[in-house]
Formats: sequence, structure tokens, C-alpha cells
Amino acid sequence: MKLYQQLADDLRTLIRQGTLQPGERIPSVRQTCRERGFSPATVVHAYELLEGEGFIETRPRSGYYVATHWQTRAPQPRTSRPSSRSTRLDVSELVFEVLESLRDRAVVPLGSAFPSPMLYPLPRLAGLLGSAARQLDPWSTVEDLPNGSAELRRQIARRYLRSGATVSPDEIIVTSGALEALNLALQTLTRPSDLVAIESPAFYGCLQAVEALGLKAIEIPTHPVHGVDLPALARALERHPVRACWFMTTFQNPLGALLPTEGRAELLRLLEKHDVPLIEDDVYSELYFGNRRPVATKTFDRKGLVLNCGSFSKSLAPGYRLGWVAAGRYAQAVGRRKLMSSLATSLPVQQGIARYLRGGGFDRHLRELRRRLAANRNLALAALRAHLPGGYSVTQPHGGYFLWLEFPGHVDAIDVHRRALEAGLSVAPGPIFSARREYRHCLRLNYGHDWTPASERAIRSLGAIVRG
Repeated sequence: MKLYQQLADDLRTLIRQGTLQPGERIPSVRQTCRERGFSPATVVHAYELLEGEGFIETRPRSGYYVATHWQTRAPQPRTSRPSSRSTRLDVSELVFEVLESLRDRAVVPLGSAFPSPMLYPLPRLAGLLGSAARQLDPWSTVEDLPNGSAELRRQIARRYLRSGATVSPDEIIVTSGALEALNLALQTLTRPSDLVAIESPAFYGCLQAVEALGLKAIEIPTHPVHGVDLPALARALERHPVRACWFMTTFQNPLGALLPTEGRAELLRLLEKHDVPLIEDDVYSELYFGNRRPVATKTFDRKGLVLNCGSFSKSLAPGYRLGWVAAGRYAQAVGRRKLMSSLATSLPVQQGIARYLRGGGFDRHLRELRRRLAANRNLALAALRAHLPGGYSVTQPHGGYFLWLEFPGHVDAIDVHRRALEAGLSVAPGPIFSARREYRHCLRLNYGHDWTPASERAIRSLGAIVRG
């Protein structure tokens, strides 16, 4: 047992025995380091694990506390167990069917992939966008091709420093959303029939991209709290000619899992050993609920193997379609691929957001956004406890805006999805997150919209549907 697991196990026992009571403050990171002789990273890792399991919670500027409702929380879902064989994908039709059903504004959007647009400073951004367009230097429309606005890339590079990574603006390519960044990275690294390692369950955009390029996928088991199973990945890299990995290490969609700091270092050691690049979908990294931003995987990247793909769509500007890839040693190749495919991303949008980042309002906005999302998570979990029948398990994420539910095997997620739409709510059924259409008894729920009486009624209706 590793040190952080040992510490987490000790605290878990104290909580279960009642030595540490619900609502009681647990020892600070500094105090635990002093008393137990652990490093700060070990203690933080243990606390992150317990927070993900629902035993403790973070209170801003106050510390860690025993979760008030830990005794009544549903258990965590199990680690996935996908087949170790590679497969060609055929999921797009199912994904399109589900996505088409989510456009109706009258439907309670528990199945949506997007947070509420009302959570963002859109009027302020609109003003900056207008002034950026009026003051646009005509020569920038040529000079900033294809990598993007120099000022925006500089601001993005500055934000990497906050999570422990040193990234040059020269390796950043601005894209039309993270999905373009991810697809450009995948196109740069692979050729048809190549093998790509992905998580299971996985973001359906990943599945569709792999399918569209004629690639094969090998699914890696993924834990609902701490992410991709690294021993399973090590075995896959030894046995198969994996060309690239596509992982979401921070608040993974759909699980909400967070790969711990030590896991990120181990992941990079594995990739360096086999010289396999990582396409990292990192769109949720700003949406953490604790006091500490997760350490960037880029921090451990000594050979330029990480192509970190980010976006402002989830953290600041939904609908603006502004993302980027920090492409490491592949930056020139990705830049050329961008030039051949879409040439450039809207410069007024880039410069408007660069002005917002430079003005210092982004962090104030993020603090409020995180607070509201964390409150919504707690309300959603409470509603599930109140209205769902027993026997289900649910994740307890400490970032992002998704919950992953696992029901007894007789529950059919596709049937629940269709009946839910008839009742005026949407859910995302598990099979759209699987290369083999597995997870037929699982659902992903979105708590990224303000929790209202309509949200509560929707969970009550979901409970009735699941009961049958």
C-alpha cells in the first residue's frame, strides 16, 4: 500500500468509527505533514481520494471537513472492465440520436454536455469582442496565422504556470474549440488502422474521432475516482502497438475522475518508456472545487509527448468555440495541419478573450462559477438520495459538472433515456460512452445548471422511471 493510500485508509477508519464526526474539521495538510512525517503531496493526494469518495469535503479558505452526509451517500461505481482486445468503432448513429434529443429548451437538460450559458459573463465578453473588432490591426490577420494571437497564447502560457507547467507560447496553436484541437492532434499522430488507447467509459467525441479516422481503439479500465488504470495501461503498451493515448485526466467525462499527481508522473514515465504521445483532453481543469488546482500533466513532460488540449467553452465563453493545443514536440506538425484544414480561428474572438484574461476578471469569475457548480453537485446528490430507489451507485466528483450513475443490471439506460424525454427531461445513456456500446445500465447526469424546483421534479420523475 502506498503512503497516500495508507493515510486515506487511516482517516477513513476514524470517520467510520465516529472518532471524526460529520462536520468536524480534520487536521490540516501542514499539521498532518508535521505529525506523520508525510510530504505535502502525499497528504493532498490522500485528501483528494477521500474527497472523491465522499468522506470529506473542502470549504474555501477554511480547510477539510468530514462530509455532513457521508453515511447516507450511495457507494461509488466500480472500476470499468472493458475487453482487452482492440475494436473498430460504430457509435456515431447512437450518439447523434441522443444529441438530437437534447436541443429542446423546454426539456430539463440533465443529459446535456454543456453547463448553463447563464453562468458566464457574456455581456462583458461581448463588449470586449466589439472593441477588439473595431481596433483590429489589419496585418494581424496575416501575422497571426496559423498559430493564433500572440497575446492570447501568452495569456494561456501564463495560466499553465499556475498548475506547475512551463509551456512556451510558441508550442500553442489556437483552434476553433477543443474538439478541433483534439482532432488535429489525432490526425497528426495517426494513420488509418493505427491503434489508440482510450478510457472506458470515454467521451463520445473521442469515440467519434477515432471512428471517423478509421482507427482502432483499445479501452483501458478507468476508476471513477482516480482515473485511468495505469497497470492496465502498462500491460496494453507492452502487448499492443499503441500509436497514441487519448485520455481526460482531470474531471473525466463522463465519470468526473481525477488522476492524482503521483499518477500523472507515473503516466509520463510509462509513455516515455514506450515513446507514445498523449492527447490530453483538459477542458475541465479550471472547474475544481477544492483550494488547489490539479497539477498539470505537462509538469512531468520532459520529452514533449503531451499534446494538452484546452478550451474556454466550459470555463468562460460557451459558443465562442475558442480552444488550443499545447502540442510539445509536435507543435510544428499540428500547426501545419491547422493551416491545411481551417487556416485560422476568428481573430476578433481571440483578441477579445485575451483582453478579458489580461484584465484580471477571469479568476473572480472562476471562483463564483466553481462555487455554484459545487453547490449544484450537493443539491443533485441530495435529490438522488431522496428520489431514486436503492441499489444504485454514483460518483462524488470534486470538479466538473457530471455525475455517473450505475444501476442494477435490469435497468436499460436507452429505455430510460427515451422514457425520460417523454417526461420532459433528458439523460445521457451509458452506451454512448463505450466503443462496444456497454454500460447499458449506466447514466450520466449534468448538474451544470442552477438547481431549481424543475430540477427536483426531474429527479423525482427519473426515480419513477427507474422503478418501472
